[in-house]
Amino acid sequence: MRKDNAAAENSLDWGRIIHLLKLGMAAAFMVLVGDMLLGWGVSDSTVTGLPAKFTRYLSVSDGRIFASAMLGLVGIPVECLSWFAIYRMIQPYSDSDAHAFRAGILGCLAFGGCGVHVPCCMAVYLFKHAYQENPDGVIQAIAPWLGWFLLPATLIFAVFFFLTVIVQIRAFRASHTPLPRGCWVFSLLFGIVFMILMQLIGDYALTNALATGWISVGNLWMMGGLLATIRKEGYGHEA
Repeated sequence: MRKDNAAAENSLDWGRIIHLLKLGMAAAFMVLVGDMLLGWGVSDSTVTGLPAKFTRYLSVSDGRIFASAMLGLVGIPVECLSWFAIYRMIQPYSDSDAHAFRAGILGCLAFGGCGVHVPCCMAVYLFKHAYQENPDGVIQAIAPWLGWFLLPATLIFAVFFFLTVIVQIRAFRASHTPLPRGCWVFSLLFGIVFMILMQLIGDYALTNALATGWISVGNLWMMGGLLATIRKEGYGHEA
């Protein structure tokens, strides 16, 4: 249900919204550092029997894997919680969009860090050490673990992730926020576009590392774009 615009705009706490956006950008940068630590590497053409993209993880040290896991464990929940800045902008205008967006936040919060990111780091650790022990049987060794433990959480996370993306785009395009409709472009989907672009550039350590952090790049794009628009529109000038 669309609410009265004047009353809705007056109910917004711009100071809190801006604070959450800034916090989200800081958390996204922290997670991006962790993702780049995990993804920094190039494919090894001399290794046979493995998909090429897997071989870049053979050079990742245990310390980098652990650091990536911990940075994501802390940073990803903060990223998700910072999305309540967007929820706060939607809620006074549309109850249905706000409730759906909040459900997406809570789902990503529940499954993003402990459910997906940390197990992904564990998968890299297991893959690397399984390869050192038995190069020919590494895929068979870790495939059951990936299928039973990582894949279900990843699929559930994907449902909530795309729920937040779709609802956010719909809310902005329907003017269910005080910001211009064009702000729908400040979406997490930018991260997917960025990842594809990095992969098209080629197999380099930097592009691989940046592609690994596509969600964090999407967060930085989303939070930074919305924060810049808020400033441009003159909202929260006292915050």
